[in-house]
Amino acid sequence: MKINVIIADDNSFIREGMKIILHTYEEFTVSATLENGLEAAEYCKNNPVDIALLDVRMPVMNGVEAAKRIAEETDTKPMILTTFDDDEYILEAIKNGAKGYLLKNTEPERIRDAIKSVFNGHSILQDTVLDKIKDSLFRPAEAAHQIDESQFTERELSIMSLIAKGFSNREISKQLFISEGTTANYISSILGKTGLEHRTQIAIYYITGKVDNGR
Repeated sequence: MKINVIIADDNSFIREGMKIILHTYEEFTVSATLENGLEAAEYCKNNPVDIALLDVRMPVMNGVEAAKRIAEETDTKPMILTTFDDDEYILEAIKNGAKGYLLKNTEPERIRDAIKSVFNGHSILQDTVLDKIKDSLFRPAEAAHQIDESQFTERELSIMSLIAKGFSNREISKQLFISEGTTANYISSILGKTGLEHRTQIAIYYITGKVDNGR
């Protein structure tokens, strides 16, 4: 079964170029190319679509607004594919239901792999995108209240906040004065409690308060 994709971008060159790229992979079929977010949201409401690739800045309705509508009103998984890596766009897109945030200069093979991963129920943030939000305004006290703190230890909450800021296991260990092995054990515990599969999903969960169950 092929993954059914739509592409929404106000630049026709980008739309058609991405369509050609995706059609070089046997896993995909591109059922529509659209000029704005409203067209994408309406198309997803009226047609079966697996993945909606959305630019951020589009007329009529931008990609962040379209991602929210698509996530709330359809079974389609929205992904942002854009040239803009502003913190505001990234955070709003994630909070509004985007399952992935990629930059257009990403290699085609990585875009392919990201689409397949989102289709299979995961959330994807490029390392460069995650780095952009690690110094965001989401301080621990502001972010943690969005999640169910009762199921986590104080140490686990501290580690989640540092993961959300883009810290590596080594950096977390130095910050908290614990071994890397202990850090890894805490992360395994967090993954087990949330049902998540990797640290990027922990970061998204900590920021949004939502467990991505692959809807």
